[in-house]
Amino acid sequence: MFKLLKLRTLPSDEKILRSPNVEISLPLSHEIKNLIEDMKFTVQKAPGIGLAAPQVGKNLTLAIINLQEFGVEPFAIINPKVLSKSIKKTEMEEGCLSIPGYFAKIRRPARVEVEFWREDGRRVVMKTDKLLAKVLQHEVDHLNGVLIRDKH
Repeated sequence: MFKLLKLRTLPSDEKILRSPNVEISLPLSHEIKNLIEDMKFTVQKAPGIGLAAPQVGKNLTLAIINLQEFGVEPFAIINPKVLSKSIKKTEMEEGCLSIPGYFAKIRRPARVEVEFWREDGRRVVMKTDKLLAKVLQHEVDHLNGVLIRDKH
């Protein structure tokens, strides 16, 4: 049975949302595997399209991407790093589960290349654009203590 995790929000949880995050060791521990499943459950119930570990009170470099409504099953990105970004930027309205009711038009690179590890320990280098590129950048920002309010 999956647990619905408590979402951390501004202003009360600013410290945990801004604190440095620790890389996760591979292979994954049982505790981290459970956290990933609970985070997938939580982001789907929220509902949201992404959820970073600090948003549930864990200062780890882990996030969930949830684009199920677009036919992509939720997946974890572990220890993600942006390897490259396009010069061209596009604007999209973004919201954040940690800032309920707040939306802003955010300019981000249109294309990104991101390296991360999957739950099975495989390294992935993903080159993407459109919504997935925006969600990846938003979640990596969370893991670096950056919120959409900082970009507006």
